[in-house]
Amino acid sequence: MAADGGGFSEFEVTVADGLTLRGRIFGEEIGGTPVVCLAGLTRNGRDFAPLAQWLASHPERPFKVVTIDSRGRGASDRDPNPSRYTVPVETADVIAVCGTLGIARAAFIGTSRGGLILHILAALKPDLLAAVILNDIGPVIEAEGLRHIQSYLAGSVPFSDFTEAAGHLQIVHGAHFPTLGDDDWREMAHAIYREQNGMIEADCDPAIAEAMIAADLSQPLPDLWPQFEGFAAVPLMVIRGEHSTLLSEETIEEMGRRYPALRRLTAFGQGHAPLLHLGALAEDSHRFLAETGG
Repeated sequence: MAADGGGFSEFEVTVADGLTLRGRIFGEEIGGTPVVCLAGLTRNGRDFAPLAQWLASHPERPFKVVTIDSRGRGASDRDPNPSRYTVPVETADVIAVCGTLGIARAAFIGTSRGGLILHILAALKPDLLAAVILNDIGPVIEAEGLRHIQSYLAGSVPFSDFTEAAGHLQIVHGAHFPTLGDDDWREMAHAIYREQNGMIEADCDPAIAEAMIAADLSQPLPDLWPQFEGFAAVPLMVIRGEHSTLLSEETIEEMGRRYPALRRLTAFGQGHAPLLHLGALAEDSHRFLAETGG
């Protein structure tokens, strides 16, 4: 495990099929239940860096925070077999990372794809879950939101610098994130993209985006209500972006009907998926974790 001057250490875990996964640990010496963060489809652990730094340095109840780059994203190895970029395989990866890091129980934050992984964890390994925050994801995924993802992934091209990349993000997502400022867009660009061969490109295996672009959304999508039942004994909070097209209010209402203790939070001025370090979201998330996650 290597130390880093940015307030975190870095780890490597080699999983059963030989791929090496990487991530960061913020507040490594902090005791108690850690927080594990899982990012979206083409995103990586850097999405959580501002929140992780804030949680790890909280003056009253700091948390150790682990951010994982899923296979094919960020610093983790690309998979030579793209058919393994699936939620079940990535769920097994999370279990392997937790086992190697000695994490027997943790609070989890799952954004989009990361939240789908948590549904599978709830069904397969509920004892691992001390508490869960689902960030703009639930058992039902709206096709409209997936079509938007397909659209912006299809239009992704390399950029000459991060300023250009930030401008592109604002054009594509600005209508759903009207409260973001220039600094927010630049921060997002640095989380999503990396410099490669003098150009700025998405920091994930292109095969992941290609599979999403090719997905047939004309057929009804399977839901995860059976897996959602695994959260029955787990403190659960769901955050929905005010302008989200992926998670509907109707789905949240049904989640609340099936799970009466569900905590619900709206990320005002944000779409899919909310940036959890903005506005009151960080404080609200910390309060939930401190009350329920140990």
